[in-house]
Amino acid sequence: MPVKSLEDYLERHPKWEEQLRLLHEMLLSTELVQEIKWGAPVYTLNGKNVIGLGAFKNHCGLWFFNGALLKENTALLMNAQEGKTKALRQIRFEKDDEIKTSVLLPYVKEAIQNQKEGKVIRPATHKKLVIPGELKEALEKDSDLKSAYKELSPGKQREYANYISEARREPTKVKRIEKITPMIKSGIGLHDKYKNC
Repeated sequence: MPVKSLEDYLERHPKWEEQLRLLHEMLLSTELVQEIKWGAPVYTLNGKNVIGLGAFKNHCGLWFFNGALLKENTALLMNAQEGKTKALRQIRFEKDDEIKTSVLLPYVKEAIQNQKEGKVIRPATHKKLVIPGELKEALEKDSDLKSAYKELSPGKQREYANYISEARREPTKVKRIEKITPMIKSGIGLHDKYKNC
């Protein structure tokens, strides 16, 4: 069943209920509005994501959607995936950590102020499309495939190119090309089936 409320989320993460409730109350003491997005509580300002709550096996925490823009309050921030995550930053708490809202509130207030000022980190666009040799060869051999590939959006073209590039072994690349050929010819993106979930 999908998460529809904070209570649903807490039911799924009983280990972190006390910490999550404390963080939730702190966030609601500001002008942020709580919503559920991606199955978790997200706190917004004028419909824009500012902070999210997250609970995992070994930690829970606050997610700052544009946390990389915080300048005054940075000591507790960490990048969840160095080299992959450009804007998102988090503050993690383990089971026995004491959560001091007086320490956290300045982070939240700075994030709110940044949102009010319209400060955001935009995703990089117009990355150069690099088609791997195996896909290039398949496109050259099949003119229908080539024209269908050209009809795809740049993002869908990139998804397919990356999918082939990420395979390490030649046999895997060949299998992947066999798998995606009918999808490309149908104008379907590699990840389209997940977009309506």
